[in-house]
Amino acid sequence: MKKQLTFLLIYIAFLVPVHALFAQKPSSFKVVAFFTGKNDRAHISFVGEAHRFFPEMGKKYGFTYDSTSNWNNLNAEYLSNYQVVLFLDTRPEKPEQRAAFQTYMENGGGWMGFHFSAFALTPSAYNQDWDWYHDTFLGSGQYKSNTWRPTSAILKREDSGHPATKNLPDTFKTAPNEWYRWEKDLKANPDIQILLSIDPASFPLGTGPKTHEIWHSGYYPVVWTNKKYKMIYMNMGHNDIDYENKTNKELSFTFANATQNKLVVDALIWLGNSKK
Repeated sequence: MKKQLTFLLIYIAFLVPVHALFAQKPSSFKVVAFFTGKNDRAHISFVGEAHRFFPEMGKKYGFTYDSTSNWNNLNAEYLSNYQVVLFLDTRPEKPEQRAAFQTYMENGGGWMGFHFSAFALTPSAYNQDWDWYHDTFLGSGQYKSNTWRPTSAILKREDSGHPATKNLPDTFKTAPNEWYRWEKDLKANPDIQILLSIDPASFPLGTGPKTHEIWHSGYYPVVWTNKKYKMIYMNMGHNDIDYENKTNKELSFTFANATQNKLVVDALIWLGNSKK
């Protein structure tokens, strides 16, 4: 009887950790990244990085990664195959593509956008002509200004309980990036949950040469989510390129920062496994 009891206790002790391990493993999900990859070399460099980074993370964390530069794939039939959509560098332009994306998000799809995917400026090649996306969904409105050159920043964690940021330190240094300022006050929007902002320790941020490209003060959200959707926007996604010497050499890489990568992966797993 004692032998049987001992065997049972050993069996339970072994079984519980194994069960717990499998319970914590995220379920498999599918990700598709939309990109253009034709304009700014800094954005093209980031897109190339993403195509290397995400398949590697998928093998490690149990998701599959596809990509397409055909924005006509932004339709209901194609999107039905994926739990998460990424916008790596731009946004859809055709009305039917935009309508399909809005429907996808309103029906509980997941989305992660990087850097230029939120850009809009009238007049420019990317006018602010999509109110739902820029004003309601992102909440940021139009682009207002940016830092230059691409430089690292110290980011401050605004929310320690969110799945995307709970494993981050309170502050951390990023990979070099061109940082954006927006038209609208995201902090005043009740639908927007700011996850990371630029810490004052970053100032002065940017090196110029133009004085307005160097920030000395202010509040700048760089990662946020809209609580009405399964979405997260990250301002990262602009690598440093040697334009000045006309070599076009890549001088920095977004995914060369382990802490920042933790943010991206945790955010993606949250999007892929959470319910609206």
